[in-house]
Amino acid sequence: MCGILGHLSLETDPNLEQKFKLLLNTLHHRGPDDRGYFIRNKNPGSIALGHTRLSIIDLSTAGHQPMHSEDGRYTIIFNGEIYNYRELRTELQSANFQFYTDSDTEVLLAAWVHWGVDGLRGLTGMFAFAVYDRYDESFTIVRDAFGIKPLFYTATPTSFNFASEVPALLSLLPGKPAFDLQQIYEYLVFGCYDDQARTFYQGILNLLPGHWLRLDFKSMRTAGPQRWWWPPIDQRNDLSFNDAAAQLRELFLNNIRLHLRSDVPLGAALSGGLDSSSVVCAMRHLEPKMPIYTFSFIAPGSVVDEERWVDLVNNHVGAIPQKIMISPKELGEDLDEMILGQGEPFGSTSIYAQYRVFQMAHKAGITVTLDGQGADELLAGYDGYPSGYIHSLLDQHRYLEILRFLNQWAQWPGRGYLSAFLMLGKPLVPTFMRGLAYKMIGRNPIPSWIDAQYLATKGIRLTPPPLKDSSEEALGRRLVADLRAALTGKGLASLLRHGDRNSMHWSIESRVPFLTVEIAEFLLSLPETYLLGPDGETKRIFRAAMRGLVPDEILDRRDKIGFQTPETDWLRNQNNKTQEWLLSAESLPFLKAKECRDKVKLVLGKTNTFRPQIWRLINFCRWVELNR
Repeated sequence: MCGILGHLSLETDPNLEQKFKLLLNTLHHRGPDDRGYFIRNKNPGSIALGHTRLSIIDLSTAGHQPMHSEDGRYTIIFNGEIYNYRELRTELQSANFQFYTDSDTEVLLAAWVHWGVDGLRGLTGMFAFAVYDRYDESFTIVRDAFGIKPLFYTATPTSFNFASEVPALLSLLPGKPAFDLQQIYEYLVFGCYDDQARTFYQGILNLLPGHWLRLDFKSMRTAGPQRWWWPPIDQRNDLSFNDAAAQLRELFLNNIRLHLRSDVPLGAALSGGLDSSSVVCAMRHLEPKMPIYTFSFIAPGSVVDEERWVDLVNNHVGAIPQKIMISPKELGEDLDEMILGQGEPFGSTSIYAQYRVFQMAHKAGITVTLDGQGADELLAGYDGYPSGYIHSLLDQHRYLEILRFLNQWAQWPGRGYLSAFLMLGKPLVPTFMRGLAYKMIGRNPIPSWIDAQYLATKGIRLTPPPLKDSSEEALGRRLVADLRAALTGKGLASLLRHGDRNSMHWSIESRVPFLTVEIAEFLLSLPETYLLGPDGETKRIFRAAMRGLVPDEILDRRDKIGFQTPETDWLRNQNNKTQEWLLSAESLPFLKAKECRDKVKLVLGKTNTFRPQIWRLINFCRWVELNR
């Protein structure tokens, strides 16, 4: 895993090399093992490409970047891993390519030379890379199908800059951009972030998952971003449920096999839920003698504690477990460092628990971890994405089945009939009435601590962001359309951001073996009842696929805790500090500072129900203060 940084300008700078070498320090945590750069600083302009390396495959200096093609035409800087690089190398050798290293970077470069954009679908891995073509003076930046690896950019008529992280990109710019108020509003009020091209800064853009962008250096004009992957959701009917489960098992085990390729020690993040437990059990199935190190957050005495399930899996596979407990005081001590590491505001304190898990793995000498991220979005996890399933039944006029489904769905833990009623309402409420619907359920789109008048003068839309896929392709396939949207931005993107920044802060490569194009296209082609059972069972087909591999107690769990923390208790124990964390609200014209303080006091004073908006408000204000 690595960090990449690029600066392209129509102007030359006599001090560019000296400056750029220093700027690479902003990405040292992403690649502490090696660094390299390529500088061209002469008329008609300047080019600087930089790379910091965390050595995972081929630990020798042969993996040094930037890497150049044999004929000198192409130069690449690459962040990520190509897990099927050995198979691709064999295929490329048959096309007369020669290889001199065991590096996946060399394979990726050859694949680009041979196939270009058309070869991206054949990559099994996570990646963000940039390629410079000296022949036509073009640059292409590319991001993997799911956005596992980050890539940010900003463009002006005379310059183009890109980087793996927002703080590194800011270091390339002559001044700090203004805030993006639309993004800030949607984050604070609705919890939406990382789900579109915009970031918290104007003009700094997120290259979306499954996209590429090309720049003509001579004119500084860009082509794109263009999508290179968008999974189809047409239903196939040639597989019985049992046959599909058997095929899913094979695909998943092959994913794990590829993700175990490493020349450094590896372990697994284990929450005790179905997804991470399946990853750990599959590791043991494929490698009976390999020592498996697991790292878990536990919260003894809390309703979100999963230690019982963690112990069950560790005992089942004979793992070497390490657990961490966190006190409220520790959150206060580490908050600033974590906020700076994330680069932008984030959604909940569960990100802190993840941060500490990666810290624990780092201290144990582990460089690579496997994680269950992405399974919920592939398999209709969480509460099952029931509104999409109901919408599919509405499309097909299967009204009695809707009532049966809602009755059974509501009986699972943490749901209930009120939630079922709200799920029924989602597909029925017209877009223009969504703001009113939010008010009716206690989620006012204009909370009292927002200065709506100020935001309106800036042209900010004070309404809930749109949710549904209205394409003809989605008719009768609303559930898988929702999953596709979650996989390609609206949901998964923020979780992948948290995992990337937290792991790389501790120089650890976090791998997510559920997320491959092959397994996603397979699952999104299945009948929706294979994913979400008519009785409300989530991940139905995956539970069947893992039977005999994962303990039945895990497979038969009806609750869904996820990677949660005792957030309310943590913050209530920080009551004195929260007012300090809210200081920057005084200088932000779109916030009403007194109302912000009063709202936080009310909620943390145990006189009101805790709402995620409170954490987002605290997190945002502290982020602003730290980035002045």
